[in-house]
Amino acid sequence: MESGLSAPVNYNKLLMDKQNVKELKDVVIRFSGDSGDGMQLTGTLFSDTSALMGNGISTFPDYPAEIRAPQGTVAGVSGFQLHFGSGNVTNPGDYCDVLVAMNPAALKANAKWLKPDATVIIDGDTLTEKSVQKAGFATLDPIKELGLENHNVVVPNITSMTKEALAETGLDNKSIVKCKNMFALGICFYIYNRPFDHAKKYIDGKFLKKNPAVAEANKLAMDAGYNYAANTHAFANTYDVAPSPLEKGVYRSISGNVATAWGLLAASEKSGRPLFCGSYPITPATVILEELAKHKSLGAKTVQAEDEIAGICTSIGAAFAGNFAVTTTSGPGLSLKSEALGLAVMAELPLVVVDVQRGGPSTGLPTKTEQSDLVQALYGRNGECPVVVLAASTPSDCFHYAFQAGKIAMEHMTPVILLTDGFIANGSQPWRIPSMSDYPAIVPPVCTALDEDEAQYMPYKRNPETLARRWAFPGTEGLEHRIGGLEKDKLKGSVSHDPANHQIMTNTRAEKVARVVNVIPDQTVMGADEADVLVIGWGGTLGHLQTAVEELQAEGKSIALCHFNYINPLPANVRDIFKRYRRLVVCELNAGQFAGYLRQNFQEFTFEQFNKCEGQPFTVIELKDKFNELLAK
Repeated sequence: MESGLSAPVNYNKLLMDKQNVKELKDVVIRFSGDSGDGMQLTGTLFSDTSALMGNGISTFPDYPAEIRAPQGTVAGVSGFQLHFGSGNVTNPGDYCDVLVAMNPAALKANAKWLKPDATVIIDGDTLTEKSVQKAGFATLDPIKELGLENHNVVVPNITSMTKEALAETGLDNKSIVKCKNMFALGICFYIYNRPFDHAKKYIDGKFLKKNPAVAEANKLAMDAGYNYAANTHAFANTYDVAPSPLEKGVYRSISGNVATAWGLLAASEKSGRPLFCGSYPITPATVILEELAKHKSLGAKTVQAEDEIAGICTSIGAAFAGNFAVTTTSGPGLSLKSEALGLAVMAELPLVVVDVQRGGPSTGLPTKTEQSDLVQALYGRNGECPVVVLAASTPSDCFHYAFQAGKIAMEHMTPVILLTDGFIANGSQPWRIPSMSDYPAIVPPVCTALDEDEAQYMPYKRNPETLARRWAFPGTEGLEHRIGGLEKDKLKGSVSHDPANHQIMTNTRAEKVARVVNVIPDQTVMGADEADVLVIGWGGTLGHLQTAVEELQAEGKSIALCHFNYINPLPANVRDIFKRYRRLVVCELNAGQFAGYLRQNFQEFTFEQFNKCEGQPFTVIELKDKFNELLAK
């Protein structure tokens, strides 16, 4: 095969001279290879470039479950799926228009996600007998074995052409081969008319000072991939995707974990209380701790604790001392934090626990998504131990719900659990950067002196509207008090074993959480006020549910969507919504936890279920099939 690498290309002229440029509404690309092939970076650079061009984007990084699975095996395949378009992109897409497979294992793992007319780009250098057999193929012809003969299969020798392009860089062979992902990126930049500016600027920022030769090699490999696509006839057309009509403002691409960290920082700023995060690293939540650690200039203090229990206990101590306290974790860590979380409930201290859900039980599937921690968040502590539970739905709205979690925790003096999940935590989308003036002040009930009618400080004296107790910091003269894990007198805070007092305090803690309903918005419905089917979801399933419902509505189907972010307490108008629809179906990535919770709270309604526990998000196609089945009944 002729490489087409020798002649330099004037990219601006080439773009002007291009023939057969087609306009597309949206595109789904899946980059896939070994976990060392740089697919996450490749996908991120293409995503960020598309976001900067004004496209709507939604991404789905799909990491292998094993830290170091054997190279060239299906278990070791790492993927990054990107959906970009000229409209409102709400999910990363079910099936892909282009699959970039860096080896046979990547092809085998992802062939099922191809559209019928998809383009497949596979590194021809990897189609050796050894690698094909290692990937688990029964024959030596993966294309035929997978039935891909009718797809547009392009087999450039990516590895050898990368070596040829970088032969004079002076880098060793291993370093040169690492640049082959940039060759693949250059091909995709050509196909979809993407500019190089952002990607090259990123590479310079990452490598130029430490290793300028590596920076130059990566940029040369990107050029070589672009040249290959431009100078061969492997691609009959190139494609343009127009910008999305976004609301005016300054945007950036943001992941759910970063958005969560920034929302917590915003809550700290608006409350005037310094942020403290005590956490233990755990997939897929670690990035929140890492991001907060970057912002010492904003007053954030972070402690990487030796274990999950230490993480939450340091945060409880920080809350006692007057900090906006946060701890981050995933399902296994939430289990370990449960006793200390009960202490925060008993002491009535503000604390935000961010649980980035993953597949379980036990260690489960650390890199895969699930919604199976809901019951644990609602009830997973000893005794009557209520906490506020919120759930974010998209990467960008993690900012909003992290802020809301902080506001509720500090103003109501209660722990709040914020549920996200691996899908939205690692995924990204355009985010309109808000002005802090758009966000309300957070006013914690900080106490600096005795009330006029007090002879001594009563730590459990409450606001009559919210039932929140006051927040007095250690060292404040005249406000000395005791709190701890034993039951408290209803006013003084001293240890009490009185049965009647325990009943009063149990009721009061529950009522305090219940009264949060007065400050949360009413539940909304996407669609008609009455319909044959009401789809009910919560948390990170929003994008797929919304797309499925909108497509069925466009077909004239009688269907609507009710998606929840406030879980405990539920919004006040939920019962009025449910009574207006003939059939209620709850869709969630677990065995039916939210459906069971709704049955408990609304026993007069019948809730049907659609559940999935595969470590993968829903697909729009499977949702539409289910909803059409219900509509047909």
